[in-house]
Amino acid sequence: MELFSQFSLLTAFYVVLGTALGIFVGAIPGMTATMLIALSLPLTFTMDSSNAIALLVAMYVGGISGSYIAAILLRMPGTPASVITTLDGYPMARDGRAKLALSLALWSSFVGGLISWLFLVLLSVPLSRLAVKFSEFDFFSMVMMALALIVVLSKGDMVKGTVAGLLGLIVSLPGVDPISGHYRFTFGVRELQNGFALLPVLMGLFAGSQILNEILAGDRKATKTGGSDERLNSMELPLSKLKRHASNALRSSVIGTWIGILPGVGASIGSAFAYSVAKTASARPDEYGKGSEEGIVASEAANNATVGGALVPLISLGIPGSVVDTILLGGFIIHGIQPGPNLFNDNPGFVYTIFIAYLLANLVMVAIMFFSTGRLSQIIALPAKRILPFLAVMCILGSFATSNDWYSVVVMLVFTAVGFFLNRNGYPLSPFVIGLVLAPIAEKSFRASLMWTDGAILPLAVQPVPIIAAALTILMVVVMQRSNKNAQR
Repeated sequence: MELFSQFSLLTAFYVVLGTALGIFVGAIPGMTATMLIALSLPLTFTMDSSNAIALLVAMYVGGISGSYIAAILLRMPGTPASVITTLDGYPMARDGRAKLALSLALWSSFVGGLISWLFLVLLSVPLSRLAVKFSEFDFFSMVMMALALIVVLSKGDMVKGTVAGLLGLIVSLPGVDPISGHYRFTFGVRELQNGFALLPVLMGLFAGSQILNEILAGDRKATKTGGSDERLNSMELPLSKLKRHASNALRSSVIGTWIGILPGVGASIGSAFAYSVAKTASARPDEYGKGSEEGIVASEAANNATVGGALVPLISLGIPGSVVDTILLGGFIIHGIQPGPNLFNDNPGFVYTIFIAYLLANLVMVAIMFFSTGRLSQIIALPAKRILPFLAVMCILGSFATSNDWYSVVVMLVFTAVGFFLNRNGYPLSPFVIGLVLAPIAEKSFRASLMWTDGAILPLAVQPVPIIAAALTILMVVVMQRSNKNAQR
């Protein structure tokens, strides 16, 4: 029972609160789970580490789940994870089947979350035990594989993904050299001696840039919910529907989980991949995109499953599986916890608290969505101008609280502009953030490895883990290039 000693009634309260907030924010187009978690990080400074991470994980679950409401009713997904859901969800709502579409999305989300929780519990411990045996260069090769995969899987242009990753690496350089302990790249600016604080950077890139984008895009007008006049009270689903879509939900959940484990891939790609597989395996592929129940099940089961999948490498290896996990990694660091293989030995109770929090968040999500979808469908028409001023103030106060000076606010504003520029010009934020977070780990591991071999790289490169990591990276590059060529034909 000692393993569960860190999970208390207060922790359970934070899970319920985090899930509810995530659903509320996820249901509003443009207000993503990433923004919510970035804004909430400063509020967790005074909280116990277990309660803080449980709150953030619950927000993650709620934010991904809540986004399907706007995707189905307005064809405006609350987060990118539910973009695929709009393809069939909105046509169903327009045809007067909004309640059925929402019910399918809810139960598929729960199945995806439950399956990925099982993988999280079953894989994290053995993977961490294996990782304990890794050398410094093994970790370096895995971090480089993660960076490469993120660039390869970047939406659109791989060159832009590479540029974004290099920019993140450059931003990580100022501060203290991890080996010599000397200051570097500070350019005489005293505030740069500690580098760029992670929290203001994350708040600027995700929350600040999104707020700026919403302001410039103008206010959203209220839209009728999918043209449907149904009463959206409880989300009941006939047993016959559950049996009919069970195999699709299970298959898509497994796909979403394994896609989520890949570093930096994210829920949107997991959703798209599962949707493609479901369409290929379907007896009615011509219905996809026109209001297919199978399409909603595949999309929502997969995108929720990626949440649990992405937590596996974060907890076991200390490598974030998505952009949201990068912010969660920042939360770990802020609270003095280093995720990775040693976490299971140093603080197993904390790990099991995360396991319980993730499962409880999925149960709470079902309960909230089952009874309150009707009210949430009214929230999605809320004008953005009523929310944005509050969010902007939260960005400023949260950044100031990092170090109690205005320098952090300036950093947040600078990276607000950086994030806005990158988004507007098609440069993905994922490589930038993962490069910023993982570059120091890669540098330290690489330089420590060279110290053991007196500067020789070859003895390190011929080890099994670096060879496997390099082979997987090359394979992924080849597969993605062929996929892009086929798409252009």
